[in-house]
Amino acid sequence: MLTYLGVAGWPVAHSRSPAMHNAALAAAGLHGWRYLKLPLPPERFAETVRALPRAGFRGINVTIPHKEAALALATEATEVAAAVGAANTLTFGSGGAVHADNTDVPGLLEALPVDPAGRTALVLGAGGAARAAVFALRSAGAADVRVWNRTRPRAEQLVAALGGRVVDAPETAALVVNCTSVGLRDGDRPFKSLPLDADTLDVGSCVVDMVYKPGGTDLLAEARRRGATVVTGLEILIAQGAASFERWTGTSASREAMRGAVVEIADDT
Repeated sequence: MLTYLGVAGWPVAHSRSPAMHNAALAAAGLHGWRYLKLPLPPERFAETVRALPRAGFRGINVTIPHKEAALALATEATEVAAAVGAANTLTFGSGGAVHADNTDVPGLLEALPVDPAGRTALVLGAGGAARAAVFALRSAGAADVRVWNRTRPRAEQLVAALGGRVVDAPETAALVVNCTSVGLRDGDRPFKSLPLDADTLDVGSCVVDMVYKPGGTDLLAEARRRGATVVTGLEILIAQGAASFERWTGTSASREAMRGAVVEIADDT
């Protein structure tokens, strides 16, 4: 009998998580496990997730736009998920129990090549990933975390819950974290629609894009061209995915196997 894992999102066709997790499952010798894509529109999310344990699911990752809804339906949550107000990892227990966690927080901190302590940061967006980024950066000691969102009230709600301050225009920052969906799909709004200027992406900056796509995003290409250090969404995907994997299986995840699977897909795309 198979045990299932998966990733729920809308859209989710672009996700590299199945290849990544199935590679890790094979590397760990868990041959009776499978990881699947679960395309779920918002109106079907809660009822479908509650039914998954009966279909043999042990847990799921949750991506745009369901991270806050995932926390809302959970019967228990880690302190990190509760503080962030969003969950990206659900684990199913007996009797209908749904445990919520947020591995975006440790995933982001693991992927950063610099220590956020004492640094200034600019977070773009105000959804579940942005909430995780603000929480992670503040908990790691960032000196000043600024938050920008297209709709200011949502940024104000995030800051009221987690700290930081709302900005209407970019200010030079040592760390820039894009948590919007800009760049996710070809034909989307270009990265220039984000409130960034040349100084924000210059030498000495570290630019992180939560979006992952083959070849990287235009935002990271421009940041790299200007001399900034960049962190791709693939590295964050691997780090947070490994943390989720270990929670579900109790087994260490092979980051090498996960990275190899993701890179192979990118090369074939």
